[in-house]
Amino acid sequence: MKIVLSTLNAKYIHTNLAIRCLKASAQPEFDSVLAEYTIKDPAFNIVSDLFQMKPDVIGFSCYIWNIRETIEVIQMLKTVLPDVKIVLGGPEVSYDVHDWLKKNKEIDFIIMGEGELSFKKLLHYFNDEISLEEVPGICYLQDNKVRIHAQPAKIDLRELASPFRFDDDLPHLGKRIQYIETSRGCPFSCQFCLSSIEVGVRYFNREKIKEDIRYLMDNGARTIKFVDRTFNISRSYAMEMFQFLIDEHKPNVVFQFEITADIMRPEVIQFLNDNAPRGLFRFEIGVQSTNDLTNDLVKRRQNFEKLTRTVTMVKDGGKIDQHLDLIAGLPEEDYASFRKTFNDVFEMRPEELQLGFLKLLRGTGLRMEAKKFGYTYVDIAPYEIFSNNVLTFDDIVRIKHAEDVLEKYWNAHRMDNTIEYLVAHVFETPFDFFQNFGTYWETKGWSRIGHQLEDLFNRLIEFLKTLDHVDLDIVISLMKYDYLLAQQFQPRKSWWQDRLTEEEMKAVYARIKENPAVVGTDFADMMVNERDLFKHSLILPFHFDLATYTLGQPTKKTGYLFTYFRNGQAPYFYTFN
Repeated sequence: MKIVLSTLNAKYIHTNLAIRCLKASAQPEFDSVLAEYTIKDPAFNIVSDLFQMKPDVIGFSCYIWNIRETIEVIQMLKTVLPDVKIVLGGPEVSYDVHDWLKKNKEIDFIIMGEGELSFKKLLHYFNDEISLEEVPGICYLQDNKVRIHAQPAKIDLRELASPFRFDDDLPHLGKRIQYIETSRGCPFSCQFCLSSIEVGVRYFNREKIKEDIRYLMDNGARTIKFVDRTFNISRSYAMEMFQFLIDEHKPNVVFQFEITADIMRPEVIQFLNDNAPRGLFRFEIGVQSTNDLTNDLVKRRQNFEKLTRTVTMVKDGGKIDQHLDLIAGLPEEDYASFRKTFNDVFEMRPEELQLGFLKLLRGTGLRMEAKKFGYTYVDIAPYEIFSNNVLTFDDIVRIKHAEDVLEKYWNAHRMDNTIEYLVAHVFETPFDFFQNFGTYWETKGWSRIGHQLEDLFNRLIEFLKTLDHVDLDIVISLMKYDYLLAQQFQPRKSWWQDRLTEEEMKAVYARIKENPAVVGTDFADMMVNERDLFKHSLILPFHFDLATYTLGQPTKKTGYLFTYFRNGQAPYFYTFN
């Protein structure tokens, strides 16, 4: 029996842990071929590839991001392989199974929830070793009626085989994100999240997990992401794993975690600040909303004061980057409330702030209560909302405009000094900057055309020129500084319009040649020869003094910015008159 386990990942760099867990659990009785694609791959190409494998059974791992493409693939597969058994599993098809089976007759079986035991039993059935009634946790059509088998007992995760020891994966470990789970379940009951459905938290064998991590690092893995819904729910467990990863990490390996920030104790953060190498860990923190009523309605327990303490301590430690999430469209969070939520969270200046939009996922409590809150939404994955009783579609469209420039200008960190100045000193609140700029961006049609790095600077200037309270000299100087900070060589092209005349340039360089200390004693100590001075330096008009500059608070002073580019090092900067 030829078995293929497949999925369509969102991107090539992703890997699917679920099909590897199924493959490992089905062994040694059954071996499976892993076949991963992306949602960008043409369906015909995927079908052609799978067809040539001549499978008897194909299992697909299904999520909101790939279900439409997966359904298209299985419809085509049944045409060219009418006898193949198609099995679907994953969070997207584990709920509303009547709907999936009735609308998609190509599906032979759906595995609901945890699949390791059910899938292996199903393979025994396909192999004529047991009856269909003996297979738990599945559903299927029989005489056009949906049959549902009771779920099996929860698996003892400590006994599961490792999903990482497959030779075919070895060439790809360093090129893709590796996902690992040390627990299943979530202690919280957030009504917008599927994790709230499974009661309790179960853990894998700690020593096996450590061996898997060693194996991944030894074989070239660079990014390892823990998929535990709340990695730090057990403080003792989290501390043990943090210590292990600090002790045994290899250079250039990064570990990512989803943590619940308001339950993290200060002594844990202090331990990480004191002991973790810079860049080893990355935290993802779901804030979602700071509106107390909203959090109550979705059964989300959150102490924002403690969350802020954690995020601030981690940021001050300078060791761990943090990615914070917000969700627009939660119950009773209107536009004004979401603006406050955004500003509350942006005040902490996370390295990344993801502005997401509510999706009414199948199986969640919030989807079941959609009418209560007046939700309108697309009943096609990813089930994103149009509106609710306090948030209009126009509000959501406007917030999407803000999201677009948030990604380009804050999360990409192309001009941190400039954005800090604008949100702190020019606009009433950070949200107002992103919202107003985002709306301007949309009205100009820029969202429908591409852009180069230099375009981002020019478009921001164009927007700011429409305002009457902006000191463009300061802003453009900050933008020059941000742009040059990222360069190791003198840029071949520039986006700024103000330049020194040839006569001014000759006069300034003459001063520097006569006395290099004009641009700082540190530069004078470099003993740069005349050829390198002209080849590797840049002099621009500038309107604040770097010597007295602190983040976001430049003091206006007209003069020049001298930049000397050093291959492999940050540029040398100096402002002078």
